[in-house]
Amino acid sequence: MRGDQLSRQWRILRRLEVSKNGLTANQVADEGGVSLRTAYRDMDDLQAAGFPIYTEKEGKITRWRFIDNYKFNIPEPFTLTELLCLHLGGDLLKVFKGTVFQESQQSILEKIRTMLPPETLAYLNRIRAAYQMGGGPCKDYSCFSGVIDQINRAVADRKTVEFGYWSLKSDERTTRKVDPYKIWFYDGTIYMIGHCHLRKDIRTFVIDRINMLQVLEDCFKVSERFSFDDYVRHSFKVMQDELYAVTVRISPSWSRYIGEKIWHQSQRIQKLIDGGIEISFRVAGLDEIRRWVLGLGPEAVVVEPEELKQSVRQSLEEALSQYPFAAVEGVSPMAAEDQINWAPIRRG
Repeated sequence: MRGDQLSRQWRILRRLEVSKNGLTANQVADEGGVSLRTAYRDMDDLQAAGFPIYTEKEGKITRWRFIDNYKFNIPEPFTLTELLCLHLGGDLLKVFKGTVFQESQQSILEKIRTMLPPETLAYLNRIRAAYQMGGGPCKDYSCFSGVIDQINRAVADRKTVEFGYWSLKSDERTTRKVDPYKIWFYDGTIYMIGHCHLRKDIRTFVIDRINMLQVLEDCFKVSERFSFDDYVRHSFKVMQDELYAVTVRISPSWSRYIGEKIWHQSQRIQKLIDGGIEISFRVAGLDEIRRWVLGLGPEAVVVEPEELKQSVRQSLEEALSQYPFAAVEGVSPMAAEDQINWAPIRRG
């Protein structure tokens, strides 16, 4: 309950930051999806917490606003370790280069740097040089800065957005109206999750497949039935689909590497006599876990379901067809072809 309250009050602060006319009690209540009594209590909490919010009366209407040109003064200096964390955190946001997220963070860091003595700044830079924040493949989101900024404001203001979209499995562009519930960063990609008016259901959209986006004046309320944790619970990564029970056998040489990680919250691991393991999941769809199995090569064998077995086998055969067997002295082309066709069958 406390987490919901903090999240709700954060959204109210975001609305106040961008609102020229302030917020009425009804608007505060609508923003949080709560009663007027709770709305008044939220505003009292925020004012008691020291946020520069004042109230004014317009007839019978109470309106809250931020004090003009107010800037927070931090009474206590940051510790060196806190400043170091901010420095290191800058590397984590490189994926958002050119977007409002990195711009805001860089603005904070620049303000902090101007307050530090040169010796202290040099010391922090030396420590930072000893760390390297790893990063895998990622996308360049700098050209999507405007789209991300618009979606960010639409999420905070509870405004419907309209845009053109290309789905992963189709070349056809569709026009979508979506009530954006959440922006989600996962595995190097930024997604928007929301209620799609076209599909009449919750859908996940990849930000870089969106174009011609505009924020509409239509307001929405987040469905009480929506829970982000429940929505992604069964996804192996991000996809939503039919549920499958999946079991994969891992070789002894890779059992420690696979067994020491949590690949999905539903996973169950059973140790085998030969030192290998069987890892089981209950996941939505088979595409993402098929790619995971293929990435493990000969160290993983699908036990079930049969549909996944056949899909992995087909992918391996298609990949193998890209590498014609080179002629080897003493081996006929027919014999070589027989070996290629037989090997996957033996492993299955």
